[in-house]
Amino acid sequence: MSDRALDTPPDRPRPEADGPPAREGAELPILVATSQYAEVSRPVGRPKEPPAPRVVERGVVVFDLDGTILDDLPAISRVASEVMASAFGTPTEEARIHYLATTGMPFEAQLAQLYPEAPAALRSSTARTFHQRKVAEAYARAKPFPEMPRTLKQLARDGWNLAISTGAETEMADLLLEREGLRYWFEDVLGSGDGTKREHLAEYRRRFPDRPMFLVGDSRFDMEAAQSVAGVVPLGRASRLSHWSLTPLDLRKWGAAWADYSLEGLPDVLARLERPPAARPSRRTPRRRKRS
Repeated sequence: MSDRALDTPPDRPRPEADGPPAREGAELPILVATSQYAEVSRPVGRPKEPPAPRVVERGVVVFDLDGTILDDLPAISRVASEVMASAFGTPTEEARIHYLATTGMPFEAQLAQLYPEAPAALRSSTARTFHQRKVAEAYARAKPFPEMPRTLKQLARDGWNLAISTGAETEMADLLLEREGLRYWFEDVLGSGDGTKREHLAEYRRRFPDRPMFLVGDSRFDMEAAQSVAGVVPLGRASRLSHWSLTPLDLRKWGAAWADYSLEGLPDVLARLERPPAARPSRRTPRRRKRS
């Protein structure tokens, strides 16, 4: 079979190389919807008909978006720190560290944990301000990590089905991925309006039964969410920011089967992890026979 046949399914147009360049001046709309607060309350809307389960060729790799595919955590944490400083009087740098320490949770849940004594109305208005500024200031300039276009292309060529689980609006995630030329590689996108990350994984597990499934994330919350759903293996992207780091060792302590600062080696890692333990080469050294 040719590389072209592997790269491009017949029912979809072939992308340019690793994806088309972003259009200049493409602006993202600010979406204010109840589904931004899905961890706290359910959005009101017409339920979508869930797709029927089906068998896939190899398995499913589910990606988190912010901080995993998109290199946007520095900008998002700056916005969060300024919003929290303005609303609650926390020094900006301290607020930034608090945000990073609880990232992976919905922002509303972060505020409830960090400021439990604050009025609910204040936390709610602060969350709305954060989501609006995140779109206008962080998402407007967000770019994928450099290795992501090549990595996604290789995973698709290797026969993996790719999906997204994000705390952002589904429509916003679609726009961001489309703008960066990456939406082509993902079969499904589940966002905040579709439930929590645990619910996303449970739904993907239902849609794609009896195949290996991995969640690639960048936080303790992601690792714990993966472990809470049977059959999902957590993998992690470590991060190094100003006055803050989340190391591969940290993520492995929280359950990651593998973690690194780059996802360039992800295709090889998946090939190793998908094999059952009996098929993996033994690390034990053979015993020497005693001389008689």
